[in-house]
Amino acid sequence: MKKSLLYLLAMLAMVACGQDDNIQERYLASATAEVQLYSIDEEGNVSKDKTRVRGGKVRANIGKTVKVEKTKYIPIEITKKQYAYVKEQSLVENPREVVKEKVVYVRTPASIITDCETSLVGGQTEKGEELKVLDYDSLRPDGRAHRYKVQQGKVKGFIYGKYIVFSKKEAMLRYKADKYDKIHKAIKNPFGGGEAIGCDFYPTERVKFANNKMPEACYSLYLNISPSVIGNIESYIAFAKETKINTFVIDIKDNECPGYKAEAMAKYSPTNHRYAGKNKEEMYRKAVKRLHEEGFYVVGRITCFKDSHLVKDHPQVAITEKATGKPFKHNKAYWPSAYDRKVWQFNVELAKEAVRKFGFNEINFDYVCFPDRMTKVEKLIDYHNRYNESKVQAIQRFVQYACDEIHAVGAYVSIDVFGEAANPGYTTAYGQYWPAISNICDAICGMPYPDHFTNGYYGIKKPWNHPYEILKAWGERVQQRQAATPTPAAVRTWVQAYPVMRHVDKNGLRYDAADVEKEIRGLYDAGLTGGYTTWHSGSNLTKYKAQKGAFCIDYLKEHKAKKR
Repeated sequence: MKKSLLYLLAMLAMVACGQDDNIQERYLASATAEVQLYSIDEEGNVSKDKTRVRGGKVRANIGKTVKVEKTKYIPIEITKKQYAYVKEQSLVENPREVVKEKVVYVRTPASIITDCETSLVGGQTEKGEELKVLDYDSLRPDGRAHRYKVQQGKVKGFIYGKYIVFSKKEAMLRYKADKYDKIHKAIKNPFGGGEAIGCDFYPTERVKFANNKMPEACYSLYLNISPSVIGNIESYIAFAKETKINTFVIDIKDNECPGYKAEAMAKYSPTNHRYAGKNKEEMYRKAVKRLHEEGFYVVGRITCFKDSHLVKDHPQVAITEKATGKPFKHNKAYWPSAYDRKVWQFNVELAKEAVRKFGFNEINFDYVCFPDRMTKVEKLIDYHNRYNESKVQAIQRFVQYACDEIHAVGAYVSIDVFGEAANPGYTTAYGQYWPAISNICDAICGMPYPDHFTNGYYGIKKPWNHPYEILKAWGERVQQRQAATPTPAAVRTWVQAYPVMRHVDKNGLRYDAADVEKEIRGLYDAGLTGGYTTWHSGSNLTKYKAQKGAFCIDYLKEHKAKKR
């Protein structure tokens, strides 16, 4: 009796709304990423059906509107012979009105960008925070906003929709907490780098660019900014073509060694611009162009938070002495604070310019850290921690910001970390926590130079004279760090390509072909198959030629053959 009455009411509602076909184009709208579809049976029963991503254009039969218990349902065409119903409010005429949410919630802490063109950071969000929605730029294929325009207090800007959810309850959830929280809560913080559990471990959406393919294994030579190096690119190309080298890493900015007179330097750091090489822009353009013509993958290297020139230009961004307020000098250099978003912006704008101007496939960031060996002076300095973040949080958030902004111009991002970051059980004093960084960047590049290990490390006597053993032992620890993150980056390791420093051991190895090969084999035998980059600051071609045998091996091919 009740069903019959409902059905009668539904039919009467259809009569009231009109029985004639009135097909109109509409757009699916919702306060979430998907629109609920419904079915209505002959007795007027409404039941949920499938969902469809919002934003899609549909053919709606306005003339067949059905009203059931004060709610109007409009049929939309699924196929030429199949219809489903949606609520009236789920259809809009203007495609810009498909996003209906008024507030959203932060699942993964992310930056608010107040100027998308210059990647200017205006605010920092925290997990669970509610943000007022003002607008959005575009929709992703999954129906989520690419970027929301939001308001946070007095700050208005954009935040990526991939970090946003539609309820506070969902925002406060941690990804597979039973697995990953257990791992990261066990990590100790003896040196003040921060609690690992304070980082975010939601999976990262891995990017792939149609016209920019990262090699499965990058066999890389490092080139410094010298005109005798970059300006002699043909000689390096000729050498590389006789080997398995497929990648070149070229300096864009090192501490007190800026490469070319970049526009970003002129705008944000005049001292870097002043000391950059005259007429080098054309040299860079020619070098990258020729490398691409010959089929090489090209990476631009930028040091971030060790930059004396930037501190000279903007002392307010520096790590300072509490007693004097003056920039703190550490290891013969001044360090901009990794907490400062203006410093983030400069380095990222420099990177974006290099990608746009020269076509770098990837940006490699070095010194993505706070200064090391600071335990004794920690209480005497001011990092200017505006957002009350731990060091590991600030570093992870910079990596997130850099990846988002550089991915937007079509390039990948790799992050250098000290070899110590592979150690289990604790966060480093300088803010590098391997799983937190690896979870976000495209490639993580450890620097386990054998002569940087102390005697007896991993139980190896004079590890600098045992390149295979020390790199294999280190690589096995890296594998454990990689397992502690849901979306680990590729591992591409810097290998020592210079002689053991004399202050370490005057009888140390020269690191010619056999020694470099042992390093790389140690990495591959530990399962680190993303490739290597040579660290030889002089980039001397004669030295590289002496190491040629190590560069003629396709380690990945051999590794795969062993696995068969």
